[in-house]
Amino acid sequence: MPKVTLLQWQMLAAVADSGGFAKAAEVVHRSPSTLNHAIHKIEEQLGVVLFEPKGRQVVLTEAGSLLLRRARQLIENAASLEDVAERLAGGLEAEVTLAVDQVFPGDALADALTQFSAAFPHVRVQLYETVLNGAVEMLYESRADLIISGVVAQGFLGEPIVEVPFIAVAHPQHPLHQLQRELDLRDLERHRQLVVRDSAIHQRLDAGWLKAEQRWTLGHLSTSIDMLERGLGFAWVPETRIRSALDQGRVKALPLRAGGVRRVALQIFHRDVDGAGPATLALARTLKASVTANCPRDAVSPNLYSSMPPNE
Repeated sequence: MPKVTLLQWQMLAAVADSGGFAKAAEVVHRSPSTLNHAIHKIEEQLGVVLFEPKGRQVVLTEAGSLLLRRARQLIENAASLEDVAERLAGGLEAEVTLAVDQVFPGDALADALTQFSAAFPHVRVQLYETVLNGAVEMLYESRADLIISGVVAQGFLGEPIVEVPFIAVAHPQHPLHQLQRELDLRDLERHRQLVVRDSAIHQRLDAGWLKAEQRWTLGHLSTSIDMLERGLGFAWVPETRIRSALDQGRVKALPLRAGGVRRVALQIFHRDVDGAGPATLALARTLKASVTANCPRDAVSPNLYSSMPPNE
């Protein structure tokens, strides 16, 4: 049996929306007789009656209403497909690969991706959450279109995007807090440090103070935070990722004499900024704007050390 064409379904929708063949003909720039023939052809092919007269107009039958609801989905999908094809012909990427260091503020990332999705609904995003050298390695190997990293990518021009403060923290009942005094590095050496493993495969880095006799190396920042809240060690953690736990007392800043807060400057890098497509460029702009909207310039809470003992 011959298939009903997309054009025939479009004519069906035009007649239904206009309430008659004459008005529909003006909309789709076809003659009324052409529309009449198309509707009768559908009825013959499907064996159903689509319209019935009502005064000077025609209205859909129950079967016609059901078929039109399904037909509209087909028409909308076809229009969407044409839009995607037009964008691709104009240089729009089908997919953008973004590698972001796990320390990048989560609120800013979620907000940026939400805005990007609204502007480019048909562009897929491959998001990689990396640690230390992981994003830079993806850039070197051309596996990412865009990266955000605190490691400088040699041979690429980066643009500063945000400075992330890291805070040394532990559970409030951790033995280090029980000392009730300022701490130095010798105090830390006796306790377990939690660090997150570099996600790079070929050139891994160790970052942060790593002289504790005990050390657990974990695969994700969220795991490190969970271990901290369980009292299983201490760590330097991005303040943006630990803020709620600090405010709710699930972890507490360590009263270090020096080095309790460190700052890591993150940069955004393009694999090829000159050859980047409109979606990649738009995602970079959206990420930068989202940081401005979501991240205060000095993210360290002003009362962070209010409960620490004074200098001796």
